[in-house]
Amino acid sequence: MIVPDTKITINSNGSIRVEGDFEIVDPQGQAFGLAGRKTIGLCRCGMSQNKPFCDGSHRNGFSDTVVARDLPAPAPKA
Repeated sequence: MIVPDTKITINSNGSIRVEGDFEIVDPQGQAFGLAGRKTIGLCRCGMSQNKPFCDGSHRNGFSDTVVARDLPAPAPKA
């Protein structure tokens, strides 16, 4: 099994944690300056004042338990 250079963890009741080698870009393709960080939390609750990054605002009531599952096969492209 090949281990990827990037690990993404969807935390229950919290953020999306990204670890490893990655780049985060805006819709125009411009990279965010991550100041050398190899781990970052991305907002999943929509309440962060620092979107797309997590600022811990999910602690004010966001609740969503995550359990891994298999996705169905993608629909064929026409």
